[in-house]
This record gives sequence, structure tokens and C-alpha cells, in this order.
Amino acid sequence: MNTQGISHLTGAQVTKLSDTNLIAAARGGDPRAFSELVRRYEQTVYRYAYKLCRDREKAEETFQDTFISVYRKLGSFDGRSRFSTWLYTIVTNNCLMRHRRRKIREIEESLEALETPETSEDGRFTHEIARWDETPADIMLDRELRAHIEKAIGKLPDDYRIVFTLRDMEGKSTEETARIVGITTEAAKSRLRRARAFLREELTPYMARPAGRKGR
Repeated sequence: MNTQGISHLTGAQVTKLSDTNLIAAARGGDPRAFSELVRRYEQTVYRYAYKLCRDREKAEETFQDTFISVYRKLGSFDGRSRFSTWLYTIVTNNCLMRHRRRKIREIEESLEALETPETSEDGRFTHEIARWDETPADIMLDRELRAHIEKAIGKLPDDYRIVFTLRDMEGKSTEETARIVGITTEAAKSRLRRARAFLREELTPYMARPAGRKGR
């Protein structure tokens, strides 16, 4: 089969092509091949981006950035790892870059806020940090627990959250996780242990509260 072009194939035939054939055709400039790669992996990319970014809008932006990167860099994919592994690496890098840019903006905004803090008539600051355990009393326990878990995961340092997401949420092996992140297997194991320990520490106070007092 001529992998440099698949325009002569039916839609059903295109869906049966291997990633290798699609990549070869896409490198040759075939738009159908690239579209099929996007269709094949769009759910995987978006799901992982959402788990890392913890925000729908940021996940959508990362999703778009990822496939733009794939389109631009497809020629550099050497095939030594699986295409999905390469995709995970791109999503990870895009999320990290977006997070770093957001942190810089937050620091700048915080510095500006310190210069002109908002106060009420009695002189008290109007902005307060929300308590973690503040949730509506009528929320079901499982939804409340999920919210606490989401918040705890969101507090993980980036390096730990990425490894935790890949291993415990995406089901990747330690070896593939290490390849995606670009670290050693031992480093991946270490970060996973620390991530799990952090989450246990964050969730223990909530889990230890009497059922009737949770969310109050």
C-alpha cells in the first residue's frame, strides 16, 4: 500500500490503518491521515489534559496546542516509542508551560494587589481565603469526597501530579510514565510514593471526621 497518500481509500479502510501507516501518510501531506490520527486520539488527549490542568477551559486550550504541536513536529517523531507515549509527552509539556505562564501572571497580579489592597468601611480586608471544607450541606457525601480529592490532587506539585495522573489515573506502567516525563524509573516510583503520601495526608483529616460533621 502506498502510505504517502490514502485519498483512494474508503473511510472504513482508513480507520483500519495502523498508526505507522497514518503517520507516514500524514508526513507526506495527506490531510485525511492527520485527521484520522486526531480522531483516534482526541478523547485520550483531552481526558489526560483535563486531569492535569484540572480545568475545562485550560484542557481545551491544551488539547488544541497539543495537536498543533503534533502537526508541526510529526516529522521529528522517530518511532522509538509508541505514538501515544509521544502524545502524552507533548500534553505534559504543554500543561507545564501553561501552568508556569499562569503562575507568573498570578504572581504579578498578587504583587499589584498588595500595593492596593481592597478594604471595607471598617478597614478590614474584603478578600479572604476560602476554607477547604466549605461545601453546601445538602451535597451528597460521594460528591463531597470527590471534591476533596480533586482539591487535594490540585495541590500536588506539578512533578508529582503528572506522575500520579499517569500511573494511578491513566493506568500507565512505571516504565512508560518515566519515558513520558523524561525521568528514570526510580524517580517515577519516588514521585508516585510522595504523591500518594501527600494525598493521604491531605485527605486524612476529612476522612477522620464523623459522617454527620463532614461538609460543615
